[in-house]
Amino acid sequence: MLDVEVIEDPAAAVVALDPVRSRLLSELAQPASAASLAERVGLARQKVNYHLRALEAHQLVRAAGERKWGGLTERLFVATASAYVVSPGALGPAAADPRRTMDRVSASYLIALAARVVREVGRLWRLAFDAQKRLATLSIDTEIRFASAAERAAFTADLSKAVTDLVARYHNATAAGGREHRLLVMAYPKPNDEPGKEPSCR
Repeated sequence: MLDVEVIEDPAAAVVALDPVRSRLLSELAQPASAASLAERVGLARQKVNYHLRALEAHQLVRAAGERKWGGLTERLFVATASAYVVSPGALGPAAADPRRTMDRVSASYLIALAARVVREVGRLWRLAFDAQKRLATLSIDTEIRFASAAERAAFTADLSKAVTDLVARYHNATAAGGREHRLLVMAYPKPNDEPGKEPSCR
């Protein structure tokens, strides 16, 4: 089972986003039968079977063996991943693309960059998984509290200089056998955990 499955096929995205099918996916972290799922989610077994067939047709669940119960043989199903993300690529030409956003300090550009990460890394991750290889990635995730907008601006300038210096030091455009990597540094106000109390956008 994958940790995260990135859904690129629009039809599979429609199937996964259905509330009932999404609930079934969440219940299938461990193998289960249609009968046991029907009891958990409060639906008729026939309806659960219908939804499971749709999920299986789009490779969101797979068969996980059989079980004898009450003189019957039940098929067991399990989700193909622990969690799912819909790739912006599923939207086709309407998907967010940083190349179409000119303002590089805007929220829309940040969203488009994040969308590109999901689309590109999702594809690379699937290829690496199918080839039974690891995908080389780097993630830095932290939080910082600025005392003022001026300090935030100063931090931005220092960070930009540090990244520029590092790129200049390690980038080799002519290295034989070298491979280009994307490097993104993102920052945005941390959302408040309390509904209706979002941080200031300044």
